[in-house]
Amino acid sequence: MRQKLNKYQGDRLISLLPALIALTSGIFMGLTVAPFGAWFLAWIALTPLWIFIVISAKRKNPSPPPLLLGLLWGIGYHSVALFWITGIHPMDWLGVPWWPSLAITGFCWSFVSLYGGVFVAIWAACLVRLAQQKTWSRILVATAIWCGLESLWSAGPLWWSSLAYTQSPHNLVILHLGQLSGPNFVTAALVSVNGLIAEAWINRQDAAPIRLVNKYLAVAVGLLITLHLIGFILYTRPIAQPPATALKVGIVQGNIPNKMKLLPQGVRRAITGYTEGYLTLVNQGVEAVLTPEGALPFFQRDLATTPLVSAIQKKGIVAWVGAFGEKGRSYTNSLFTINSKGEVISRYDKAKLVPLGEYIPFEGIIGGLIQRLSPLDEHQVPGSPNQVFDTPFGRAIVGICYESAFPQVFRRQAAIGGEFILSASNDAHYSAAMPFQHHAQDIMRAIETDRWSVRATNTGYSAFVDPHGKTLWMSGYNVYATHAATIYRRQTQTLYVRWGDWLTPLLFGLSALSQFVIKTREL
Repeated sequence: MRQKLNKYQGDRLISLLPALIALTSGIFMGLTVAPFGAWFLAWIALTPLWIFIVISAKRKNPSPPPLLLGLLWGIGYHSVALFWITGIHPMDWLGVPWWPSLAITGFCWSFVSLYGGVFVAIWAACLVRLAQQKTWSRILVATAIWCGLESLWSAGPLWWSSLAYTQSPHNLVILHLGQLSGPNFVTAALVSVNGLIAEAWINRQDAAPIRLVNKYLAVAVGLLITLHLIGFILYTRPIAQPPATALKVGIVQGNIPNKMKLLPQGVRRAITGYTEGYLTLVNQGVEAVLTPEGALPFFQRDLATTPLVSAIQKKGIVAWVGAFGEKGRSYTNSLFTINSKGEVISRYDKAKLVPLGEYIPFEGIIGGLIQRLSPLDEHQVPGSPNQVFDTPFGRAIVGICYESAFPQVFRRQAAIGGEFILSASNDAHYSAAMPFQHHAQDIMRAIETDRWSVRATNTGYSAFVDPHGKTLWMSGYNVYATHAATIYRRQTQTLYVRWGDWLTPLLFGLSALSQFVIKTREL
């Protein structure tokens, strides 16, 4: 009896092993981003999941089911990569009691982890259908589906952790593939290399003369080297810096905790810090000054009476000021260009709002529940998706905080003449991992659009980034800082800016062609 029990327990443990490995490999993928930064793991972390799905799909009653394996992998990846979300607790700065704050935080972290897991589970279900197909076709179609799912996901309101950002900011060479077709090119590279390694294991009986050295592994190594060579060619191209396009910009990092941001002492600290920072930078000879998202907690109509605008009128140096705009009976999170006369001459309204933080998704369904837990104001509204931000120095590309995760926001503005990037953020309510990931997103946007980027944040990390993604200066974290640097306006247009993500449709087209060829041969 005991022997049967031990055998049952052993079989049970063996059946659970794939689930444990899938979860663990997803966690390894999560370690590729800040605060760990083990970016190299991304080239192998998807491999175990691919192997288990293909092998189990060929069995009659696989245990655990492939969908569960995909779900666990996705939960492992996103729960680790997005663990910084838990930094919003406690939300006493919003007046939310401790326990409701913990409930909201737990719900947000669990939801995004599960949401990411569902995405991978869908991909796993598709891979199951491909398990009986030819290996090369399976790799091609699985890569296309992953890219297609990321495109679909990024078109919605909740998006952050593309596979591509696992390589930022450490592997700048491979990130240059983004200049060709956006982040999905990098994602396709990662998925296809993982797939080839997985297929090398699945078909290891063909390996000769050395175990595991087969055609799939050889192609994986060749593809990895080739893609890095292409990226290296793009990375090493010189950046033109004509004196006529030079623009000396200053950044003020106010370092005002959200706990006191809207309190009288916080408002006074903001007025003093940004005004003094502006004057310091003007004395250093800057031509313009950028402040973070929501630097001054005032509406546009009240900016004219602030000491900062008075200083702008006196010194005659342009400033881009983060404040609030009005839109009917609602408000917007905005960046304003204030010219040398103290006049607002252009305005950009944040178009991608943070779900739950800046608006309530499905308000008619869950709005009442959220309002019982939290006093979060649901009256912030998004800006138009087709905004133009003209300045005295030419047209700029603007991204406010969460928008850094959406490459299409930057691509569109670059395509209509944006010459440099202004990124304004406030990540004060998260741990240091979040602003570092945020900086990694901005690096990708600078590379994809071939633009200089100026990033101003409330508490860090503010930075200057060149078109190759090199961070020329980055502030400390939770410190007050000012810094001035020269950027260069550019009118180049990368293949991605001109054509968008053409690779994903191409992959689907090739996938359809491969399916047609397979079916034709079967007739």
